[in-house]
Amino acid sequence: MNKFDLFTIGLSERFTQEAALYGEDLYLARVSVQYRDIYKVITGYGEIQAEVSGKFMHTAGGADNYPAVGDWVMVDRSDDAAGNAIIHHVLSRESSFVRQAAGNGYERQVVAANIDTVFICMSLNNDYNLRRLERYLSIAWESRAVPVIVLTKSDLCYDLDLKLCAIESVAPGVDILVTSSLTGDGYDHIREYLQPGKTVAFIGSSGVGKSTLINKLMGREVLVTREIRADDRGRHTTTHRQLLVLPGGGIVIDTPGMRELQMAGADLSSSFADIEELAARCRFNDCQHESEPHCAVKQAIAEGVLSSKRLESYRKLQKELTFAERKSTMTLEQAQKQKIIDMMGSLKACKEFQKTNRKNKGNR
Repeated sequence: MNKFDLFTIGLSERFTQEAALYGEDLYLARVSVQYRDIYKVITGYGEIQAEVSGKFMHTAGGADNYPAVGDWVMVDRSDDAAGNAIIHHVLSRESSFVRQAAGNGYERQVVAANIDTVFICMSLNNDYNLRRLERYLSIAWESRAVPVIVLTKSDLCYDLDLKLCAIESVAPGVDILVTSSLTGDGYDHIREYLQPGKTVAFIGSSGVGKSTLINKLMGREVLVTREIRADDRGRHTTTHRQLLVLPGGGIVIDTPGMRELQMAGADLSSSFADIEELAARCRFNDCQHESEPHCAVKQAIAEGVLSSKRLESYRKLQKELTFAERKSTMTLEQAQKQKIIDMMGSLKACKEFQKTNRKNKGNR
């Protein structure tokens, strides 16, 4: 059996040193595919199927402690000739893109781990949304990876210069790449980030063209793509996270499209550096940027330097981040109580709706 060089898929000396702490009975591997309870990992002898040990499940705690695509893990075998490999440990992450799990839960979900660059993909048609982009950037900066904005479907955009100007205003210091799968524009610029041993995660909504981008970079159809719906909303094509090795040696992680992106953590100081810089010039340290005198933020809005919508977005994300941080410190008992409160609130709202609906019908 031929030996596979794990350094080609992002292994570093730091991970090899940490792996050595677990002795010679376990093997180093990188998670390449994540289903619900089953994983695929790449060992020194190729890709095999794996699952976590019973002890791991008992001690893991939250979902964010389980293996995620891009993680380096310790497994009990290097091939699966005798059954699934067993994952015993997840090595400490150098970076991770984390969100709150979809729905009303309190779990943190790791979307991709040990990534060098986050490609935030947004199409230049109906998916174009500056407020959503601010949200993605805030989480990407928190991940400890470098965010890059990848704009797709530029052939469908008739006001590109205006949109680029608007994007630059909400993404100070972030590289912006413009691409088109129809003309092939922008792909050479993307390849500049795909260096051997470096990992890039593709993040974005459904239908923005992530799978099409990756297929182009791979040089073949490895991911299923679908036509976008008549209402220009994307379909979910990728159904699970997976790691792919490009012909040139770079590593990409493809992720399912996200209909919602709830924050588990965010770096607003980086994503809203312009507002925080202005706020430092306000007369009062605790300025709320509302009616206080000598407010540099309100002055910037009056002068057209700063958008009032951007300030509104900043405030909204601040509140959401505070709420997310409060939830993260909840004990299990507190979280269960909160779920009951949320459920009772939903039931009350449902009853009120039914009552109003019956009343309206009676008045017809």
